[in-house]
Amino acid sequence: MEHLQRDIKRCRRVAVYGTLKRGYRNHDWLEGATLLGQDRLSTITLYDLGHCPGAKREASNGAAIEVYAINPEQLALLDQLEDYIAHAPHTGVYDRAIFPTQYGDAWCYLYNADVEGDACIESGEW
Repeated sequence: MEHLQRDIKRCRRVAVYGTLKRGYRNHDWLEGATLLGQDRLSTITLYDLGHCPGAKREASNGAAIEVYAINPEQLALLDQLEDYIAHAPHTGVYDRAIFPTQYGDAWCYLYNADVEGDACIESGEW
């Protein structure tokens, strides 16, 4: 748990690839965050879960992301939305990990469930 607290202090950015992006239904959860810009992560692959995409830590041609500067309170709200459980990260709907972006390291939520049968989003755009 101590390393998680260090990571929260060190990483004040989040990389989003789905419903948190501008123009999508959950973007309001980022109210007060500052958009730093767009990037692509070639270390995640997006899968179409129907109502939203899910990312897996897998090599890809690049998943389109938006990177935001956030504060710890905003991260806690996003953890609620994504059903991230800090004391048991592999048991929630999403886990999160830090990935390098052109704007610095950023948290990105990774889908915990199996994606067998879900379509891979080859373009990286959802």
